[in-house]
Amino acid sequence: MSSTESTYEIRAKLWKWSGGKVAWFFVTLPARTSREIRLVDAGPTRRGFGALRTEATIGKTTWNTSVFPSSGLKAYLLPVKASVRKAEKLVEGKPVSLTLKIRRAG
Repeated sequence: MSSTESTYEIRAKLWKWSGGKVAWFFVTLPARTSREIRLVDAGPTRRGFGALRTEATIGKTTWNTSVFPSSGLKAYLLPVKASVRKAEKLVEGKPVSLTLKIRRAG
């Protein structure tokens, strides 16, 4: 791990948010991981909506994305794209194991 990123191993359920015309799928990061991200990683790397740049890996699929803070859940949310769900055969409500790298300004 370099000084400009933190890596987290996570296991959490995939869930669907239906709002408007499109359904979005997310993994809610565990409370402990979210607290650590908030303390260690949040800062100058924040983007719109408090997002943090990340690289996520599920199975053999790796993609660049962002995690977003949810004040209601008091945790960060990782959006999971349709192409990732399809490639990794992910099912709503089932646990997902993933690696998350938070990118910090170096």
